[in-house]
Amino acid sequence: MAGLCVHSALVTGANRGIGLGIVRQLLQMPNPPECVFAACRDPKGERAQELQHLASKYPNLVIMPLEVTDPASIQAAAARVGEHLKGSGLNLLINNAGIAKLSFLDTETLESMSQIYTTNTIGPLLVSQAFLPLLKKAAQGSPGSELSCSKAAIINMSSSAGSIEEVFVWDYGQCIAYRCSKAALNMLTKCQSLGYREHGILCAALHPGWVQTDMGSTAEHKPPLTVDMSVQGMLNVLSTLSEKDTGTFLDWEGKVVSW
Repeated sequence: MAGLCVHSALVTGANRGIGLGIVRQLLQMPNPPECVFAACRDPKGERAQELQHLASKYPNLVIMPLEVTDPASIQAAAARVGEHLKGSGLNLLINNAGIAKLSFLDTETLESMSQIYTTNTIGPLLVSQAFLPLLKKAAQGSPGSELSCSKAAIINMSSSAGSIEEVFVWDYGQCIAYRCSKAALNMLTKCQSLGYREHGILCAALHPGWVQTDMGSTAEHKPPLTVDMSVQGMLNVLSTLSEKDTGTFLDWEGKVVSW
């Protein structure tokens, strides 16, 4: 993690699970960002109490509302971040917000597919578009031409459940809409890497592993990874990403995941 040196970072879905873990470990780095923006749907709600507790301890943590399916909410968050940064750019955008529902091939519905695709795929697209000017500004203000997460990067939280080759943990749950949304997110990441490379912005998709979160756990199945293990691994990976890694799909240990 020593190689990750960012002035500012924004994490969506930051009130619980992996998002909260990323925020916590960014704040605890030896050289933490000057600004960590933790965005979630309801930052004053009951499900954001841990985040609020962190904010009372770390003055560099800024909590803000951001609903990734609402363009007005996204634009308002981007404007607020821009004001807070006072002319400097945003180095690291982590599109972490996502939802999943247990579903089956024969019973998946239009409503479920639409809701999950809107959150998991369209959300990261709209958020990235809104914060693009700030990411460009960060890239322009960084010395050198090499891409890195310390310069400017969009990291999309994907899953090997969306890998067409691996179809991770199929026996655990078919989760049709979730898998399709993550496969589409992987394509979005590839497109972003091609479109934003000229602006100095690195783009990559990360599989955090099967993690012990509300979304990943059930009474019958306890995933092998804790949030801390996954997040520490992913931040280590982010510290090593360079030009050759833009447009790739990697796991929490830095291994390439098949599309």
